[in-house]
Amino acid sequence: METNTTSLPMKILVAVLFLFLLGPVILVVPISFSGEQILSFPPASWSFRWYTALFNNTPMISAFWTSLLLGAIVTAISLAAAIPAAYVIVRMRTAGSGFLYNFFTAPLLLPTIVLGLAILIVFASMGFLGTFTGLVIGHLVITLPYALRVLATTLGNLPLACEEAASTLGGRPFTVFRRVTLPMMAPGIVAATALCFLVSFDEVVITLFLTGPRLSTLPVQLFHHVESRADPLVASVSVLLIFLTLAVVIIVDRTVGLSKTFVK
Repeated sequence: METNTTSLPMKILVAVLFLFLLGPVILVVPISFSGEQILSFPPASWSFRWYTALFNNTPMISAFWTSLLLGAIVTAISLAAAIPAAYVIVRMRTAGSGFLYNFFTAPLLLPTIVLGLAILIVFASMGFLGTFTGLVIGHLVITLPYALRVLATTLGNLPLACEEAASTLGGRPFTVFRRVTLPMMAPGIVAATALCFLVSFDEVVITLFLTGPRLSTLPVQLFHHVESRADPLVASVSVLLIFLTLAVVIIVDRTVGLSKTFVK
């Protein structure tokens, strides 16, 4: 009886905190259906005009496709580099494993604004500013550490006995890696894929240093839009991005399950 009495205030507190965290997200939805010219809550009238305006906004749609393509390419390259790097660091444990891990994850220790300024200085002399290649390299600097951390943690918690058994039965190193290690790493790979894509798609600070008048991503386009006007178009974009994030989470859950993507 005491347990139920003490757990009730805790449940209420958790519910209040949950609503507090979701409050901004919940408010965005009705604002996106506003028929007003400016952001206001509650809306005085209801309309789909801002969703229509969004799909007729060519720069915004172009920026969305740029962000989508950029996120896909950056995610693929991050995984291609992080998977073998994680294997070398965790399984081989060479003399330079610790240095390699620290080198790849070092960007996470720096403030984003400092990292963006450093990338700007380097890229200015290399001619990468305002180019898609520069955006890919710049985003790799921040997505690769996340991918490496997730995959290294996943690989470090996998049973080594399975790989040793496959080697004992005559499997070559690459065959063991392809047919035993990679399938066991699948939950971590899916989690790293989702994380890298969302980090790249949502990145705005570093991207601001690298984009130009002919190349822009969706977060940067939204940033410039808010600077010049305050209309519910931003809310309509935010709602679509919320659904995009939910879609990624659902894909992860349906693929391997959310609980399996976290190492216990």
